[in-house]
Amino acid sequence: MGCSCFKISTFVIWFIFSVSPICSLETEIISNQTFEAWKEKMIIKDHLTKINKPSLKTIQACFTFFLIHSPDGDVIDCVLSHQQPAFDHPHLRGNKPLNPPESPNGHKSNPNELENFQLWSLSGETCPEGTIPIRRTREIDILRASSLQTFGRKIKTPIRRDTISNAHEHAIGYVSGDEYYGAKTSINVWAPQISNQYEFSLSQIWIISGSFADDLNTIEAGFVQTNNRIAIGAAISPTSSYDGGQYDITILIWKDPKHGNWWLEFGSGVVVGYWPSFLFSHLGSSASMIQFGGEIVNTNPSGFHTSTQMGSGHLPAQGFGKASYFRNLQLVDSDNSLIPLTNLKLVADHPNCYDIQGGINSVWGHYFYYGGPGKNQHCS
Repeated sequence: MGCSCFKISTFVIWFIFSVSPICSLETEIISNQTFEAWKEKMIIKDHLTKINKPSLKTIQACFTFFLIHSPDGDVIDCVLSHQQPAFDHPHLRGNKPLNPPESPNGHKSNPNELENFQLWSLSGETCPEGTIPIRRTREIDILRASSLQTFGRKIKTPIRRDTISNAHEHAIGYVSGDEYYGAKTSINVWAPQISNQYEFSLSQIWIISGSFADDLNTIEAGFVQTNNRIAIGAAISPTSSYDGGQYDITILIWKDPKHGNWWLEFGSGVVVGYWPSFLFSHLGSSASMIQFGGEIVNTNPSGFHTSTQMGSGHLPAQGFGKASYFRNLQLVDSDNSLIPLTNLKLVADHPNCYDIQGGINSVWGHYFYYGGPGKNQHCS
């Protein structure tokens, strides 16, 4: 297909050139544009070949790769765990994934009670032991980014709590002033509406250490995957509905006291994988701040505030079943124990657009509702 497009473009260039010498400058511009587009397409193709590990299938071999077409359009490749992209890193090349460490004290888990909470797994298909499911990256995924260099990278913006980040808007709860070795919470799952392809809406945990300069370390939930039932980046199902069913997922991030890696657990005790300790400087010891909440990008379309939703798209004052929530906020201390957090601070950059309201009770522990619709009569 790439070759056909190139031939068609070449014909158009030749046709314009043959009409009149006056068009020669335009011809050169179009020719250069066509060449650059073709070159970018080839670079993208090479990049896709690098990050999408080969799907091999051989009858005689011990390992067989499967392709699973999911209902949401994703293609999931089952790749041998030691051939995942993380092991292209020089520090990991030739190694294999580590076994999970002990979970924090006080943490209850039952990995055998895994629900089908990703669309691709609803068919009952699973990846074989020894492999991990990887969502295949497509050309359109890369084209959504502003460039190949920025693909897969979150835009670097300060996340100070004393300033409003340019274009990025937050509604978050945070703790600081101590040493933290992890965090756990349950996050209400919604499908927020996004105004355009240059914006996003997310809900997450930030594990932070360092100053808000070039030495800032954050973990935002190279990653080494160890689980064959979770595909990073694949759609979560089911999602909550206004005045309808409410669904949440539990996330635990904690530091292995023995090796210093930061591990991720998802759902009812399903260990997904880890961030190797060599990736970090300050987080090699502990975190100095934990943040929970939502973030959106506001590109000010047509000169007005974006209508990209955060959370459910409804303000927190509307409460359960309408506004999105985080519940059972906990921390991991230096003894590798889960403890209730204290001194939770709440901040909303633009409360008329996206707000946050918190509380505590015997069932949910520390919790908060957050989010909003973006553009409205009080947010323009």
